[in-house]
Amino acid sequence: MSTTSPPEDTSVLVGGGVIAAGYGERAAGRGTLTAVPEDRPAALRRATAAIVGLAPVTGELAGRFVAAGHELSLVGGPVRDAFLGRAVNDLDFTTDARPDEVERVLTGWADATWDMGRDFGTIGARRGEHTVEITTYRTDAYDGETRKPVVVFGDTLVEDLERRDFTVNAMAVRLPDLEFVDPFGGMDDLVARRLRTPGTPERSFGDDPLRMMRAARFASQVGMTPDPAALAAMTAMSDRLSIVSAERVRDELVRLLLGRDPRAGLTLLVDTGLAEHVLPELPALRLEVDEHHRHKDVYEHTLTVLEQAIALEGDHRDPDAVVPGPDLVLRLAALMHDVGKPGTRRFEPGGGVSFHHHEVVGAKLTAARLRALRFDKQTVKDVSRLVELHLRFHGYGDGVWTDSAVRRYVTDAGPLLQHLHRLTRSDSTTRNARKAQRLRLAYDDLERRIAEVQAQESLKAVRPDLDGTAIMRLLDLAPGPLVGRAYTHMLAVRMDQGPLPPEAAEAELRRWWAEQPESRA
Repeated sequence: MSTTSPPEDTSVLVGGGVIAAGYGERAAGRGTLTAVPEDRPAALRRATAAIVGLAPVTGELAGRFVAAGHELSLVGGPVRDAFLGRAVNDLDFTTDARPDEVERVLTGWADATWDMGRDFGTIGARRGEHTVEITTYRTDAYDGETRKPVVVFGDTLVEDLERRDFTVNAMAVRLPDLEFVDPFGGMDDLVARRLRTPGTPERSFGDDPLRMMRAARFASQVGMTPDPAALAAMTAMSDRLSIVSAERVRDELVRLLLGRDPRAGLTLLVDTGLAEHVLPELPALRLEVDEHHRHKDVYEHTLTVLEQAIALEGDHRDPDAVVPGPDLVLRLAALMHDVGKPGTRRFEPGGGVSFHHHEVVGAKLTAARLRALRFDKQTVKDVSRLVELHLRFHGYGDGVWTDSAVRRYVTDAGPLLQHLHRLTRSDSTTRNARKAQRLRLAYDDLERRIAEVQAQESLKAVRPDLDGTAIMRLLDLAPGPLVGRAYTHMLAVRMDQGPLPPEAAEAELRRWWAEQPESRA
């Protein structure tokens, strides 16, 4: 089948018998992510049943457009998701009506309408629990230097579908007759788990380079892979991604990481060279392994840690889940935890290899990369902190955890403690079963010790037994750096010794003060 010319048979009319056959199948699996359908009839039954379930919305809306002399089709993502058995929530429609005409049709039907981008032909509306977007047929053109299209309204559905990113998103269902329109073979590609572009991939990715990132996201979300032509174009044109805004790149990366198989999407980014423009720290982990194999493959180790961290996430449907998945902070921390290794690798005289302080270097690299991708400040702070702390557990060796060590571990982690538990556990990828078991038992012991100390005292906000006001009163000091030093000392005492009686805390403060040069001034 040509990638540029649609076949003669561009639609399939699905009738009532097929609808009835598929409805129970869809109803039983509503809201779940299933495998790609095994054949075309199964895909049609699944999609039709899902769309029929939306009849109160789609039927009423289609009736109003037809009465006004216009076409209306459900298009793109909702149609694809219906085939996949995924929940169809937000509804995207396309029509030959211009934006002003769309607003007139919606008047009296929608609970609310809003202008989502009149210049781009899109009007949003809400009716009950459903949100809809209705966009006028378009045939966009791009200047080749920026991502901004010159929007030209079109006149036909097929013309509109041809401008879309992939064939699996270039399918539509005409309403109200439920006529399935698939001019570029999107359903066959969906069944084959294949990503193709309606036109040539060079033109498609040239128009909007973010579509290459979207291909990697689909690999993660639904297990689809680009066909050879698309893969070759992604590799040859990867540097075109540099014209896309950091915010748009970030959003696609987030969707990829929150998918069910991030490894597949990340591998595609690295293999095509796209990662060099998104997350260059990831391909940099492919360190050359020396002939004596003195360290493991850091890149493969990282992807394995990510998978193991995902396995430790809780079920998002469980109200008692501590770290319900998909959790972006945990997944980013797993992905970035070793990015400091390339810059800190040293081959030691005795034949070993070291990565001293790679967690500190990695935390700085992580913060810089996430800021460059325009992540929010809290995410940057949380992820970089986890990277910095991910080796803390190993610093205590095989010794018994003292109360002081437990307090410091918990207070340093703060609200990220449960994330740190999962990151640390997932960081063990050794094939040595005995070593792996020893690490698991050691961390089990740490968590037990944390529970014991927490049962005796609150560790959520450890503070000195004497606050700043009490310090100033006891030492007759004015506010200033001396008070801060005294506070820091008393906090260290609190961490080491636990809570002290008031008399003991005051005695310790006076002892410390007597040793300071300022006390004798």
